[in-house]
Amino acid sequence: MNTDVDSPEVVTQQRWLKRIMRDETVGGVLLLVCAIVALVWANSSAHDSYEHFIHYTVGPASLHLNLPLHIWAADGLLAIFFFVAGVELKHEFVSGTLSTPRLAAIPMAAAFGGMLTSGLIFIAINHGSPVAQAWGLPISD
Repeated sequence: MNTDVDSPEVVTQQRWLKRIMRDETVGGVLLLVCAIVALVWANSSAHDSYEHFIHYTVGPASLHLNLPLHIWAADGLLAIFFFVAGVELKHEFVSGTLSTPRLAAIPMAAAFGGMLTSGLIFIAINHGSPVAQAWGLPISD
């Protein structure tokens, strides 16, 4: 029995969709598209609906988790992001490109250089001002 679901075209489309969804760039492209949509929406004449949307409360009140969507995005989604980033970093340290000091030298130097460069730019811009002692660096604890 050949139904529309089993047709060669549908099977080909399903394979294509599975292959695309496995690609690591899909998440980045989706995030970029959503960021662009949010920027356009927030800065358009419909910005009131955007404000209403991000302040919409979701979650179980009994657990004190009835929070606005912007809090869920800021806290919940970032926690998931950093968990996934940590798991991927551990994988790289255990069996990936960061598993030997020779292979890890360039990415570690690039990370250090990124932190140092942002600090030097901050000092260059704010030299002599009262905020020059702030040293806002993009590092985590």
